[in-house]
Amino acid sequence: MSFIWLRYYSMAASGSQNGIQLLLAAEQEAQHIVNTARTAKQNRLKQAKEEAEKDIADFRAQIEAEFQKKVSESSGDSGANMKRLEQETDEKISHLKEEASRVSPDVVSMLLKHVTTIKN
Repeated sequence: MSFIWLRYYSMAASGSQNGIQLLLAAEQEAQHIVNTARTAKQNRLKQAKEEAEKDIADFRAQIEAEFQKKVSESSGDSGANMKRLEQETDEKISHLKEEASRVSPDVVSMLLKHVTTIKN
C-alpha cells in the first residue's frame, strides 16, 4: 500500500489539479479495498452459517439415533414387564378364586342363617 501512496504523492507534486485527481483516485482505491473486505466478510459469514447448520443437523441426527436406540431398548424391557405383570395378575386372580372357593360355604351358610332367622 505504501507504493500506492508514493505514486499518489509524486503525482500531487505536479499540480493542484492533479491533487484533486489524486484524491479521487485514492478514494476509489479505498472504496475498492472496503468493498473487497466487505465481500470477504459476507462470504466468511455465509460459510460459517452453512457449517453451523451442518453441525446442527449432524447433532440432531446423533441425538435422534440415541433416542431411537433407548426407545427400542426400553420397548424390549416393556414386553418383559408386560409378561411379568400378566403372570402376577394371573397368580393374584388364581389366589382370589381359591380364597373365594374356600370361604364360599361359610358365607353361604351365614347368609342363609341371617335370612332364615327372624328377630323380634
